[in-house]
Amino acid sequence: MKYLLNLLPRPLLISLSIWFRPLIKFYFRGKRFTDPIDGSSYRRFLPYGYQNLRENALCPGTLSLERHRLLWLYLTRETNFLNLSLKVLHIAPEQVFYTKFKMLRNWEYTTTDLHSPLADVKANICALPFENEYYDLIFCNHVLEHIPNDKKAMQELYRVLKKGGTLIAQVPLDENRDTTFEDDSITNKKERTQLFGQYDHVRVYGKDYYTRLNTAGFNSKGINFLDAISSEEKLRFGLPKKEQIPVAIK
Repeated sequence: MKYLLNLLPRPLLISLSIWFRPLIKFYFRGKRFTDPIDGSSYRRFLPYGYQNLRENALCPGTLSLERHRLLWLYLTRETNFLNLSLKVLHIAPEQVFYTKFKMLRNWEYTTTDLHSPLADVKANICALPFENEYYDLIFCNHVLEHIPNDKKAMQELYRVLKKGGTLIAQVPLDENRDTTFEDDSITNKKERTQLFGQYDHVRVYGKDYYTRLNTAGFNSKGINFLDAISSEEKLRFGLPKKEQIPVAIK
């Protein structure tokens, strides 16, 4: 059971979680770990990772990962987004956030993706079918590393965001790299997994990720929100050891 969920495709994990959530929560019930997104508690979180398993990464009930839980804490503790009347666009919506965001009556909430069953609008991020300067807030998490023409995608995100609006765009970012690494000539899935972290990633972002966002017109920076969280909460919530939240303003 310890490694079973890590072997399953994520869409299947989502389906299993929806149908068997009460049973899963009962099996893993406990007080050691808490998912701050829904307040549920567990005796353990599960290991997860494509190449290297990360201990206490996957919440068995909600399927949230470390980055999801960190972002939720940032949204609830450092912003008032959840309480404002906003037009919100969610690219490739994560199940754990989709459920919460869909309940917000003060949001005009739109989801989009090429394939996700959670998408209201099926669309390519490089050709979004939305008006200029329409959205107040855009979520685009762990998407850009999959997009061959990420510069075009960033330009589209900038186009549909209102002036003064916010883009939150988490990506796998290697802070030991000054510059992003990408090589279109590498097509072997095994080699891509070794170099990029997953077979369907097309690059590894470096610290110049923010420069790339700024080139598209944004004013971006990485928020070190982990510094505002106690050591006890980092352990209890199963948060990443080191991760910034990329926030870009138009």
